[in-house]
Amino acid sequence: MDMLRSHCSQREYNKDDQNDSDMLTSLSKEKGWITEHLYQYKSFWFSPAAIEGVKRVQQCFKSQPTDILLATFPKSGTTWFKALIFSLMNRDRFDFSSHPLLTKGPHDCIPFLESVIQDEASYQDYQISCSPRCLLATHIPYSLLRASVMSSGCKIVYVYRETKDVLVSNWHYMKKIRPKELPSFPIEDAFDLFRKGVSHFGPFWDHVLGYWKASLENPDKVLFLTYEDMKKDPVVCITKLAKFLDKPFSLEEEREEVVQEIVRICSFENLSSLEVNQTGVQHFSPQFSVENRHFLRKGQVGDWRNHLTLEMAEQLDEITRQKLCGLV
Repeated sequence: MDMLRSHCSQREYNKDDQNDSDMLTSLSKEKGWITEHLYQYKSFWFSPAAIEGVKRVQQCFKSQPTDILLATFPKSGTTWFKALIFSLMNRDRFDFSSHPLLTKGPHDCIPFLESVIQDEASYQDYQISCSPRCLLATHIPYSLLRASVMSSGCKIVYVYRETKDVLVSNWHYMKKIRPKELPSFPIEDAFDLFRKGVSHFGPFWDHVLGYWKASLENPDKVLFLTYEDMKKDPVVCITKLAKFLDKPFSLEEEREEVVQEIVRICSFENLSSLEVNQTGVQHFSPQFSVENRHFLRKGQVGDWRNHLTLEMAEQLDEITRQKLCGLV
């Protein structure tokens, strides 16, 4: 467990921390969603705290061949896919009648890399607790991950969600956790920022393309899934996911409908009905905490129709066609 120490000197990191404020003044900034401003760092937009998290991951994280990394753009099904991957990878450890997801939220089962790596001791404790396979999640763009992530041989699962639903889901979520001292944040403001690429970990399209290209270059290491396909046919998608993660379902498991049981326990209806997902708080960093009830809203495909005008939808569709040509 000395690998984190060899890659992350706390003294060096703290020294770098002292320069963060000066660095922010040199970066382009725009209106923030839950902070006063977002800053453009290495071609993507972040809050100051998120920049700190990205830098810490770049400096401190050394992935292992057995790691599994769930990568998503915010509000692309992260909570749901955390539950699915955790259940899939631990199906031989837990009985469904006493499953950890009944008493622990998905974010407790698979933490964000940016959060767990803040503290050396907690990261090492987490590695030990989930040995031999470390399950982690991240919103960090592919281009900002350490090169050693891919060279390590770890597996990355990326989830793509339809553009308009991502915007609307982000707006609902950010509006709920937006500090009261900031001005109101109507959907029109969110739309204007989002289409310019200014959102947390955005531009959205660049985020998607980074992982899409990685999946083409390394299909055995990066799996590109869509939120909509998982909603449409979860049994097929979970079976594909299990094979990619080197834990395929046996014939006996298929006969016992283990896949269907994973679908059931991880369904939006089941997760949102559990007390643990309606109470409690996630502490992602000393400066950022979110109540669990804000993570599960509707989980529907096409909810954008209830919030965006036809003109807004057409503009986003056109940008998506231009940016993601051949992908969607």
